[in-house]
Amino acid sequence: MIRIDAVWLSTAPLDMRAGTDTALARVVAVFGCAHPHTAYLFANRRANRMKVLVHDGIGIWLAARRLHQGHFVWPAQATQTQISLSRAQLDALVLGLPWSRIGEGGIIRVV
Repeated sequence: MIRIDAVWLSTAPLDMRAGTDTALARVVAVFGCAHPHTAYLFANRRANRMKVLVHDGIGIWLAARRLHQGHFVWPAQATQTQISLSRAQLDALVLGLPWSRIGEGGIIRVV
């Protein structure tokens, strides 16, 4: 299994036709560099598709996920261009759930 120690989400949309090199270039542009054992998440403008780029310490992995109904709960591009997520938040996000309501230890908070 690929080890993931940190998860970062980009609020700027990514063209889902982007391949590994384009996604990696976007990671470097948004986050400054690609750290080992880190996952970087991007969505398209409609937020019904997501790409995840993972640097495993040796190479790069690129995965895609698509929702056939609804959309991923994605933050609007505001002043923050990047957001750190916990593992529980990542698990909720890929299922299309409101991940921003999940806090430390799985506690649900009112936003």
